[in-house]
Amino acid sequence: MLVATDAQSAVRALDFHDYEARFLRLLRRHYGEVTLVPGSAPEPVRRAVQAYFGGDLSAFDGVEVKTGGTDFQRSVWRALRTIPAGETWTYGRLAEAVGSPKAVRAVGLANGANPIAVIVPCHRVVGANGTLTGYAGGLERKRWLLAHEAGGRLI
Repeated sequence: MLVATDAQSAVRALDFHDYEARFLRLLRRHYGEVTLVPGSAPEPVRRAVQAYFGGDLSAFDGVEVKTGGTDFQRSVWRALRTIPAGETWTYGRLAEAVGSPKAVRAVGLANGANPIAVIVPCHRVVGANGTLTGYAGGLERKRWLLAHEAGGRLI
């Protein structure tokens, strides 16, 4: 995983190691030019990532995140964190959750611009008919994450 944190250890961006270009693009989009300092992620973030992938689906509950983006995007990203692990919501349900039931497309765009993969679980959003739809990390990875959260049941 690639992670960017601020001086207070809040996660600002997180993505899979094979998506570094997207990781950097979203950092620039949300924060402008940034200077990344190579090193290890703060220990609480490292432990949470390891615990989540080890099966503790609540491991990210206490991880602080801070994002750039518009007020609307941030409202979508906050709502994503309320979707319980093992569940999926449609884009329509997510739009309702942020108080904009007709803004399904805008919710989809905000979901796609999420700079904090997995911790802000954009992978839990599916199409209106329950099908797996776009995921920046790839549909196979989305399928794996959902199966992981469903206790190994394939989605």
